[in-house]
Order: sequence, then C-alpha cells, then structure tokens
Amino acid sequence: MKSLYIVTAVAAAIALASLYADSQSPVVAAVAAVAAAAPAPPAYANAAYAPQPGRRPSVEEMTALGRTMFFDPSLSGSGQQSCASCHSPDHAFGPPNNLSVQLGGKDMKTPGTRAVPSLRYLQNVPPFSEHFHDDDGDDSIDAGPTGGRTWDGRADSAHDQARIPLLSPHEMANESPADVVAKLKRAPYAAQFRATFGETIFDDGARAFDAALMALEVFQESPADFYPYTSKYDAYLRKQTSLNAQELRGLELFNEPAKGNCASCHISEILPNGAFPQFTDYGLIAVGVPRNRKISANKDPRYYDLGLCGPERTDFKDKPEYCGLFKTPTLRNVALRGSFFHNGAFHTLQEVMEFYVQRDTNPEKWYPRNRDGSIRKFDDLLPAHFPNVNVEPPFDRQPGDKPALSDAEIKDVIAFLKTLTDGYKP
Repeated sequence: MKSLYIVTAVAAAIALASLYADSQSPVVAAVAAVAAAAPAPPAYANAAYAPQPGRRPSVEEMTALGRTMFFDPSLSGSGQQSCASCHSPDHAFGPPNNLSVQLGGKDMKTPGTRAVPSLRYLQNVPPFSEHFHDDDGDDSIDAGPTGGRTWDGRADSAHDQARIPLLSPHEMANESPADVVAKLKRAPYAAQFRATFGETIFDDGARAFDAALMALEVFQESPADFYPYTSKYDAYLRKQTSLNAQELRGLELFNEPAKGNCASCHISEILPNGAFPQFTDYGLIAVGVPRNRKISANKDPRYYDLGLCGPERTDFKDKPEYCGLFKTPTLRNVALRGSFFHNGAFHTLQEVMEFYVQRDTNPEKWYPRNRDGSIRKFDDLLPAHFPNVNVEPPFDRQPGDKPALSDAEIKDVIAFLKTLTDGYKP
C-alpha cells in the first residue's frame, strides 16, 4: 500500500503547488519542494494499480475519472445514490440535510447507524495507530489511539474508506466488488475508465475494483475541492482580513484552557512547520454523547455503538478501555452541518456548545431519568465504560456548578466557528 500513498501524496503535492503557485506560505514551499524532488514512479509496486505495460495514468486522468464516479448514482444498488448524495460539495462534502443518519440501501429506505462526516480536510490524517507519537522522535509522549478515517478510524486512506459505502447494505448496497465493476463496464464513461487504466483493465475484476478505488482517492486529494483553505479564518491567518470583536472573543474563548478548551483537541494555530490548522488532533475521544433514539438500530436496548471497540470495527472488541471512543472531527465548515457527533444527536451549534459546558453541571438537560428519578448519565455507554469518558475542562464540573461558558460566551464561540466556513472572499 505504501506505493499508493506515495503516488497520491505526490499527486496532491503537485496539485497544491500549482494551485497556490504565488503563495509565500512555507508549507506551500515545502509541498512544492516535495513535488519537485519526487521522481515519477517508474512502476506500481502493487500490481493491482499497474494499468498495463507502458501505460501509467496521470493525476489529471484519475482526478477526472474519480470526479465522474463520485457523482454517478448508477454505481449504487438502488441506482439513485452517489457518493455526492451524502457528501454534497455544497455542504463541504458533508450531508445536505439535518438527518441524524442518511437513508440508503437498495430501496433507499434503509437507515444508517452513524452520521455522515465531511470529506474535507482529511489529506493529513495519519494511518490509525494505537500509540501515536507526534513529537519529533520523543517516544515518551503517547497520544494514544489516533488517526484513520471514519468515526472509528478503521480506514487508513481514502482508498480504503471508499470501499465501505460502495459495499455497505445501508449505503450504496452493492453485493460485491464484482457488482461494482459490472456497473463500471456498463457506465457511459467505461471508455474513459479504459483510457485511464488501460484497455485490459476490466479483464481482471479485482484489479478494476482497486483501480476504481484509486481514482476516487486521487479525486479526494484535489486541493480546490477538498482542502481549499478559503475560510475567513484562513484569510485572517494570511493577514488579508480582520476578525470582528465578537469573532476575536470567540477565538480567545475557544483557545482558553479554563473556558472552552476547544483547541486542546481542535488545534487552531499554525503549526511549527507553517501548516495551517486542521482543527483536529486526529485523536479518538469519548465525550458521553446522549443516545439518539431516532436511530433505528438504537431501538434494540442491547445495541450500543461503541466506536473503536465495535460493532463496525472488530479488532479492538476485547479492549473495553477503548469503548465509546470516536474520532475528533475537523471543525472546518462545521457551521454548514445539520447534525453533530457520531450519532447525529444534536442539530445546531447552540445545542453542541450547551452540551459541552452543561453536560456535568446540568445532566438532567441531556440524559433520561431512571424509574427512581435518578439521571441515567452517559446512557449510550455501558457502566463499565464510564471511566473512558473525558473529564478535562469543560467536562470537569459537578451538578450545580457554573458552566464554563455563559450564554453570551457561547454565542461568541459560535461566531468564531462560522469563520471556518470555506468560500470567504476578503
């Protein structure tokens, strides 16, 4: 798989360097240097991606093909759902509605089990690691489970992630990789697929399916679409504009450890290497989000979505210390979302912020009561997993304490979060 990562990284580097050729950003200069120094891959180490002797698809070809496939509903079992149905470009490649989970399947009536995340700003997500070290070689600092894509980090690349919705029974609902390839052979762009990967690509179904995933991955490395850095906050970091007084107050509260403490997981500052912030540390964390009883799977009282320890992911099912941990998403374009957290339990930023600062001060507002009148806190976890729930600020209070943020301060933070929406023109 390393060869695929190298090809994609170089593709993204070349594209980013081209897009921002006039930028003086040190990170762009570094990317351009990587692109300039990287040799063209002489061959594909993984034979699945070798189109045919003497034929190597270009970045442009794979991007164009991946874009076409991304918007093609005929690649689904229903014939009505494309990747873009749930990952709308008008909503930062997130869902175009406020449903907690999206509908799919062969009848387009099958509900999912998790909220659909945005596909933007995932270009730097590291492969999943149970023990992550990001400190210039000092192995004494273990950040714990970090990285990977999807809410439980089980996909290490866009290539691996693309496989999931194509084959999921509650998403695009193809029976098998061969089913996907058969649809590609019948697609109006089948000739484009052959032109990209070679005339013999469909002779080997497994190879054709992997080529399709690669095209989707390379498209999702397109800077203009997936990491444009065009928010007001980016313009502010470039000194092209100013934040107003409320936005500046919100930024300060966002960063302040004793107040919002948001930046402890959603990093907001330019990194030492000059890279603009992604507003995530790529870690996995348990925050005790209330159970969403609107999700069909949750009608079964025995069903629990425990993130890193299952049920979608199975390799850590015997590690109870990981139960309830989910990926920390980027907050870029968060104001465009209509559902929040892995189970879509909340539908406004106001609700999200209130939950963060009132989870422990006013638990009765968020959790149901038991028959004896006591509050069933962390009702989407088993009691054995309660110790996994984060208790750092603002989750460090007791019932009756003053919340870390007032109503006015919450509004200030939300004003700042709205500066993270792409498309701002200074």
